[in-house]
Amino acid sequence: MSLSPRLQRDRRLVDAALRRFLPAAGSVPLTVRRAMAYSLFPGGKRLRPILSIAACRALGGRLADVLPAAAAVEMIHTYSLIHDDLPALDNDDLRRGRATSHRVFGEAMAILAGDALLTHAFEIAASYPAGPHLAARKVRAIRLLARAAGITGMIGGQVMDLEAEGRPYSYATLLQIHRGKTGALISAAAQIGGIMAGGRRADVRSLRAYGDSVGLAFQIIDDILDLEGSTHRLGKTIGKDARARKATFPALLGIDESRHRAREAARRAAGSIAGLGARGRPLGELARFIVDRVS
Repeated sequence: MSLSPRLQRDRRLVDAALRRFLPAAGSVPLTVRRAMAYSLFPGGKRLRPILSIAACRALGGRLADVLPAAAAVEMIHTYSLIHDDLPALDNDDLRRGRATSHRVFGEAMAILAGDALLTHAFEIAASYPAGPHLAARKVRAIRLLARAAGITGMIGGQVMDLEAEGRPYSYATLLQIHRGKTGALISAAAQIGGIMAGGRRADVRSLRAYGDSVGLAFQIIDDILDLEGSTHRLGKTIGKDARARKATFPALLGIDESRHRAREAARRAAGSIAGLGARGRPLGELARFIVDRVS
């Protein structure tokens, strides 16, 4: 399954925004800017920022109001990939079909490029779009983004993931790991779209439920693809989770049951936004895309 033309256009809008928001050449040290751009472009699926845009539109918001926050979400996601690939963590040599940042620029510069993307993301989210009428929305969005990226989200999930390697684990523990490591930023991306649209709190809660379910489906399929996918198609090394004895859904449940739970999660996601009607259809499409993807 491929994205619809509209969502593909949104992906191109995200790419253009990322290029626009990258620090200007000459304003920062050249090497770190090159390392930031190397990992940002050509980029992956841009799922998280596309989610933000689709959620904003679903609640009647404007693209200009959500695009900076959507770009910030992608910068944070990219920073996390750079750091995940480092020798101290996953020690991977391949990402998005080419050599990882530390293989090209060295470990020190890769760490700094990740740090730069993380901090620059918050500068972008705080600075744009300008206007006092959006100040309260931006504060809510930034707070949510910080929680999703921090110890209660990605960082906490990463810690649990590391500590679970090679040890017995329960389904509850597995859920907790991936709700933090993967799900938190995906759920935040959806909620941020609703917040920047000025949506009602009830609608943002619906987007949170949607994002939580989509995040779970994404991680389950990611685990399956690590076993069944190809390095060429995925653009990253496959089979590493099993070799590292990481906590994964297929290892605990088997592939068939894992796939079933991914589909159930996608159905729950669609049900969470049923009240949005036709405006929520792109969000439903994204949920289906996540379950049916092969890369």
